Amino acid sequence: MILQTLVDGVRGARLHGDGSVPIADVAYDSRAVTPGTLFFCVPGEHVDGHDFAARSVEAGAVALVAERPLDIPVPQVLVPSVRTAMGPLASLFFGDPSRALTLVGVTGTNGKTTTTFMFEAVFRALGMTPGVIGTVETHIGDTVLPVTRTTPEAIDLQRLLATMRDAGVGGAAMEASSEGLSFERVEGTHFACAVFTNLSQDHLNTHGTMDAYFDAKALLFRPEMSERAVVNLDDERGRSLAARTDLPLVTFAMDHEADVRGHSLELARTGSSFIADIGGRSVPIRVNLPARYNVENALGVLAAARALGLPIGPVAEGIASLRGVPGRMEPIEAGQDFTVLVDYAHTPDSLESVLRAAREITRPGARLVAVFGCGGDRDRGKRPLMGKVGAALADRAIITSDNPRTEDPITIIEEIEAGARETRRPFERIPDRREAIQAAIDGASRGDVIVIAGKGHEAGQQFADHTIPFDDRIVAREALQSRSRR
Repeated sequence: MILQTLVDGVRGARLHGDGSVPIADVAYDSRAVTPGTLFFCVPGEHVDGHDFAARSVEAGAVALVAERPLDIPVPQVLVPSVRTAMGPLASLFFGDPSRALTLVGVTGTNGKTTTTFMFEAVFRALGMTPGVIGTVETHIGDTVLPVTRTTPEAIDLQRLLATMRDAGVGGAAMEASSEGLSFERVEGTHFACAVFTNLSQDHLNTHGTMDAYFDAKALLFRPEMSERAVVNLDDERGRSLAARTDLPLVTFAMDHEADVRGHSLELARTGSSFIADIGGRSVPIRVNLPARYNVENALGVLAAARALGLPIGPVAEGIASLRGVPGRMEPIEAGQDFTVLVDYAHTPDSLESVLRAAREITRPGARLVAVFGCGGDRDRGKRPLMGKVGAALADRAIITSDNPRTEDPITIIEEIEAGARETRRPFERIPDRREAIQAAIDGASRGDVIVIAGKGHEAGQQFADHTIPFDDRIVAREALQSRSRR
């Protein structure tokens, strides 16, 4: 592809120099530049890509995308915002790959990962090669790739979508985080359907207010990005979004009138059954994941299926076929007579949902134990809220470290404890996360349910200048083995 073709495809781009230069690749990191690359000079919080333009040319870049003219003898594409232009230009370079897929975008505070895994199961049941992009893993058919962030950077995302297209992926589901949307990583991507799960407090360190956080989520529901909207009417912000979107809309709910309505819910330890009213039909649905919130996730998938015109029979089969999601109410088994669950819950709302779900499977006379903390360098306002939830809902609450990052772990714990004290219920402080998990397991009795919350699928614990290997699931198994040897 020649440079002029890319310039012509993006509004507001001005070319200075030879437009006939062939472009072999695109990059925003000078370390990834190879001969023939178009380099994007992305301004960042700590570094400015314009400062690396010369280095990128030395490495083989043949043209630059910049916000100001640079004294470098290669063609330059000048744009008002490199970040805004990067997604559309990358999409054009890779042949607009999202339009070759049935791509579903999922946004919301909680439920994104499980919902995308449900979509993967549904696409597979429909005979498609499925794809998933999200927090836990990236899937291209049966190939599993590691991830570094929930929503990839714009060029990485378009490259990944092109890989999916070339691998024959027919349907894909992608988590669209508020940061990914507000930092414009998703620009240039076309979604057949956008799904809103819910909104509760998180990421206020980035967005400042709940209104700004909601506005970031709502970016997915623009006509230039998505064809259809699917919205949860049981969520207050969902009702606001439904009222303001201009997209063709399908709604879902358990407790409000909606296009797809769930009722006759039967909850069990291993899953749920309910009836979904869809387009004049009443369809029995089985979800083989615990907790009511997974019923809500399934309703979102059913509503999206209706919006996309997919046959409900195979969709229901796909939902029922999903037996687990890494780090989401994941049971840890070592022959013990009590239950250990690892979950990613790291917001007040998700911790409450998980503990309430765990309470439903806790036998009379047994105890519910919660091990949890809060991440450093993140929304501080949620810390006392999580402390209050954990102490109020668990019979034994153990407050520990999560990913402290650059903050003092004890300071974080003290902020969590401020909320726990409001409940006037007992709680424990064990700063070392491994020791906290061991203490919870050592103190368990027959029938107890232990929830280890906050990190879920994560394989490391982040400190200021290093990350140590730490997987709650592995640590819990080791703690169970240690207990059994005594």
